[in-house]
Amino acid sequence: MHRYFIYFSYNGKNYHGWQIQPNASSVQQTLNEAMSRILRTPIETLGAGRTDTGVHASMMVAHFDVEQPLEDIPKLIYKLNSLLPFDIAVQNIRKVKQDANARFAALSRTYKYYIGFNKNPFNTDSVCRVYTKNIDFKKMQQAADLLKLHTDFTSFSKLHTDVKTNNCTVMQAEWIQQDEDVWYFQYKANRFLRNMVRATVGTLLDVGIGKLSVQDFENILNAKNRCLAGDSMPAHALFLVDIEYPDDIFE
Repeated sequence: MHRYFIYFSYNGKNYHGWQIQPNASSVQQTLNEAMSRILRTPIETLGAGRTDTGVHASMMVAHFDVEQPLEDIPKLIYKLNSLLPFDIAVQNIRKVKQDANARFAALSRTYKYYIGFNKNPFNTDSVCRVYTKNIDFKKMQQAADLLKLHTDFTSFSKLHTDVKTNNCTVMQAEWIQQDEDVWYFQYKANRFLRNMVRATVGTLLDVGIGKLSVQDFENILNAKNRCLAGDSMPAHALFLVDIEYPDDIFE
């Protein structure tokens, strides 16, 4: 067998997340069906992670196996993009070692969450509108800096998940101004828990509007109690933007 990584992006608006599920459209199933049709053999992809309903990815990675090596990868990419719907696009396919796993080999994932203050018909599907401009980004950044000092993110995890640990290593947690209206929160870690990004942003915004202090935010982290954290933000403004892998898994 030969293993490959496929790099692709998608607009999550029309999908119930990445992962295959019964009686619902998913990015994974759509991709599997297109690849199986073109390669004329059943193809099953395994993604680097899962994204929830409505969440986007400007870069997602999955691995798949084939019995014979792929001969013309640029042509395969062209065929896939011709067959796939407009909201899924393949950028690259790379040969990897047989034991390389798109999920477990990843060194880090990076997400961006976008907020804006003005009504804009051109970004309603990608930016979460916030109905106050009195937000203290300096305090939000002070709170965000605390994330890199902690490892247990139970307070920002969806309850009753099947993961063995809620520990994560945060490498970046930064509020960045994109333009006069839009800011985004860039969040990089070795792994993320279910709902972690949206719960973190919701709680940081509570700091920004003065509902919580920076000390309150740290107390929430230490409490390891999801009920104390803020509301989760809407899915449509969340993007998976990067996944890093060690160079030695590629052939």
